[in-house]
Amino acid sequence: MPDAVIVATARSPIGRAGKGSLVDVRPDDLTATIIRAALAKVPQLDPRDIEDLYVGCGRPGGEQGFNLARVV
Repeated sequence: MPDAVIVATARSPIGRAGKGSLVDVRPDDLTATIIRAALAKVPQLDPRDIEDLYVGCGRPGGEQGFNLARVV
């Protein structure tokens, strides 16, 4: 079994719940933006080589549906 490695990380911006600048941004769209930012840090990595993706979410609900990595 090959070793698992962390290649890059990224974090979402922070906004006020329910009324901040991110209120109209869908959670899955925001997550896709974050993943693109992490991939941009490692241009030599082909996204097709990624086998697993782990995503954490502090307040799951709505489109996030308790498994945000599945919809991204």
